[in-house]
Amino acid sequence: MDDNRFYKLVKFIDKLDTNYKEQLYTILQEQVAPNNLDQQEVINELRETRFNKGLICPYCNGEENVRYGKYKGRQRYKCKYCEKTFNDFVQTPFYRTKHLEKWLLFIECMLEGRPLRATANIVGLTLVTVFYWRHKILNALKQDEIDGFEGIVEIDETYFLYSEKGKKQSSREPRKRGGKSKYRGISKDQVCVVVARDRTKNTIAKASCMGRIEKPKLDRVIGDYISQENIICTDKWRAYRTYCKEKGIKLYQLKPGDTGRVIKGIYHIQNVNSFHSRLKKFINKFKGISSKYLDNYLSWYNFLDSIGHENTINNIKEFLVKICLYQIDDTYDSIRTSKFSTI
Repeated sequence: MDDNRFYKLVKFIDKLDTNYKEQLYTILQEQVAPNNLDQQEVINELRETRFNKGLICPYCNGEENVRYGKYKGRQRYKCKYCEKTFNDFVQTPFYRTKHLEKWLLFIECMLEGRPLRATANIVGLTLVTVFYWRHKILNALKQDEIDGFEGIVEIDETYFLYSEKGKKQSSREPRKRGGKSKYRGISKDQVCVVVARDRTKNTIAKASCMGRIEKPKLDRVIGDYISQENIICTDKWRAYRTYCKEKGIKLYQLKPGDTGRVIKGIYHIQNVNSFHSRLKKFINKFKGISSKYLDNYLSWYNFLDSIGHENTINNIKEFLVKICLYQIDDTYDSIRTSKFSTI
């Protein structure tokens, strides 16, 4: 192909509808850098990881299990104690889902942080199916937590307007997308997300309460992961001072302004504030999300941030293995009718 034909092709692609561009992107990606990840290979790896202590019944923890034929290509087992049958994916996000051949492509879209409509176009599924697949996976992912913090821990809050997007009968007057709270400053109209992050990038991000963070809520967010060996860096909000005093934890509180952002050249909250900035951009990409799903999106972004937003074969495997390690019993109805709650 000569240069003129190439540039004409580029101009033609530029005029295409967004949906066609996304489909073309997928086709080119498969041809230029094909994903050689074999689905059966992934299934075998998931089985070995999930049952690394032996084939255990997920219902009664019985260890006497035998092969019990196959159903729709999936190996089934039968427990000799409770006599229930199960397969490799029982109580995982993939249990009782169809379209096995589309799983890997769907996971790639999640690792790229794609919105629902773009994902549906690329994978070839309906918006409804993609929505429920996403939240079944994220309900499992948010169970994955760090063991604890190391050294200096930066803590700060960020806020999102409370949203009931998708709810037919809202408890308040509707607000235009991207609207503002009717109250000035931080109010009960905003969901407080507490982010705690150490210098090794161990991170916790959770919706804690409505409005300003208080000491009891702060303890529920970080209490299980922090110790007196840690050093906390925060802003001047009094809840942090009270919490650290009661727990006997060393605290550095940063003053606003250029002169008070760093203490002794090392104590600051710049890392956690940078995380806030990237998180906001990620959330804004979805044109508004319901507050009841906010923790799911926080877990999703936290994982993407931990892998550097790279869609590689190793990251796909890590993501699949991670979400299949936690048991979930979600159904479409339980996801749809879930309600907003804080810790």
